[in-house]
Amino acid sequence: MKQAFMNLKILLPFRIFAEIPGVLRIIASTREGSYGLLPHRLDCVASLSPGILLYETTADGEVFIAVDEGVLVKSGDVVLVSVRNAIGGTDLGKLRVAVEQEFVNLDEQERHMRSALEKLERGFIRRFATFHHE
Repeated sequence: MKQAFMNLKILLPFRIFAEIPGVLRIIASTREGSYGLLPHRLDCVASLSPGILLYETTADGEVFIAVDEGVLVKSGDVVLVSVRNAIGGTDLGKLRVAVEQEFVNLDEQERHMRSALEKLERGFIRRFATFHHE
């Protein structure tokens, strides 16, 4: 029986992070838990949460990549992973720390930025209402 493979492409907002042919299996993190893909699995879409993406090839064995939130799409033998950020590495412990530090810090920065924007919007609306009543 012929071995089936998938082609994995990891996309970032402004570039292609990796293109990996000959993938045997993929395991990704979703909000509901880990999600595994094999070559003959039905086509699917999954929302990814920040975590570790694992893929396996016959040449490299198991490879780990830290990924930020995004989406995974499997269509036939092609698997597209589109995420905001990704970090490659060999040490699983260091990747786990990178996920916690890099991606959680970005979320904290986004919260601060959104809070500042909300204050600006409230001030604008308040001034506009005052101007409108004059």
